[in-house]
Amino acid sequence: MAQSAHHKFASRIRSLLLTGITPEKLALSIVIGLVIGVFPILGTTTLLCAAAAWMLGLNLPAIQLVNYLSAPLQLICLFPFIRLGEAMLGTSAPEISAEQIATLSLSDVPEAFTRLGATGLHAAAAWLLITPALGVVVYYPLTAWLRRIDRAIAARRLALGTAQEYV
Repeated sequence: MAQSAHHKFASRIRSLLLTGITPEKLALSIVIGLVIGVFPILGTTTLLCAAAAWMLGLNLPAIQLVNYLSAPLQLICLFPFIRLGEAMLGTSAPEISAEQIATLSLSDVPEAFTRLGATGLHAAAAWLLITPALGVVVYYPLTAWLRRIDRAIAARRLALGTAQEYV
């Protein structure tokens, strides 16, 4: 199963490179999708990713694909972001469980903003501290990897073009 998901992801990356998107733009699209995908305010990442793609002129399908794949990571990071934000700001938010956050977020959005506002601000503050570094750490190796794939695709096209000349 994991092999199949990896193969599908790699296939989509190749197809995006074949459309002419540069490795740098694709890497930035993936990194932005990841960084926004772990934003700790549930229910906001799709809109934030769309806005980022539009403002930065990036590939929306790539950003959204990574955003959706990041959903489990968003949930895993939620409470560490809340606790780090509390420590950074020297405050504490009321204890709340993941189940309570999910129930409140799905059933009564205005009440969720009222009750979870401080908690969300704590988490967002930690997200702002952590994710720029995460983005940089991921961007450069990813760009190098995508450049290698792009060169391999170009070499293959050149080889196929040369072979067709002799046919």
